[in-house]
Amino acid sequence: MEQQTHFGFRAVSREEKRQRVMGVFSSVASRYDVMNDLMSGGLHRLWKRRMVAAAAVGAGGRVLDVAAGSGDIAIGLARKVGASGRVVLTDLNEPMLAEGARRVVDVGLLPGRADCVQSDGTALAFADRSFDQVTIAFGIRNFVDIEAGLAEFYRVLKPGGQLLVMEFSRPVLPLLATIYDSYSFNVIPLLGEKVAGDRASYQYLVESIRRFPNQRRFAKLIEGAGFGMVRYTNLTGGVVAMHRGYRL
Repeated sequence: MEQQTHFGFRAVSREEKRQRVMGVFSSVASRYDVMNDLMSGGLHRLWKRRMVAAAAVGAGGRVLDVAAGSGDIAIGLARKVGASGRVVLTDLNEPMLAEGARRVVDVGLLPGRADCVQSDGTALAFADRSFDQVTIAFGIRNFVDIEAGLAEFYRVLKPGGQLLVMEFSRPVLPLLATIYDSYSFNVIPLLGEKVAGDRASYQYLVESIRRFPNQRRFAKLIEGAGFGMVRYTNLTGGVVAMHRGYRL
């Protein structure tokens, strides 16, 4: 019997989740940045800047940005590692990766400094110990197997390399949690319907956030993959958490 997982609040097979997640991001790719601005009131840009600033990589570094989407994190990190460094954007979803490729070309990043490779985050197409830094922003909750993804991140990091994961999490203030729940379930799907013409995909995104482990549980998963010095920082009262760990 095939192992079960979840797609939002529904129990599904792993293969069905994979196909459904692919469908969601194929549907939203062309409106991804617009919807992120609307849903977060522009806060996602500030969160991503915090992530780039926290990356423990400098000039000449090699960086892998998983589930790279439209390339915001990768572009920021390419500037950080400079002309002698290299950033690889990887995403399983071809339309999303195409958006990232378009963005890196638009900002003048040439092949060799920023490359796009289609790859599954749970079975990365890169050699062991290839990167100084691995990042993933708002992508790991969509993995069919989160633990397998974390194991892959550990595998491709060099000793001393840093993992940074940014993901929606649990608000730490009760009033904020109540407001956030109401906004998430009532406003975000409606925005998806009116702006992107796709209510179902944004309903899934809201549900996937609620199914994702809270800050402490996710930190334990990172430790379980072998990472050391694991810690997290809450942003916007815990609406988002930035986790970091190191391959020691």
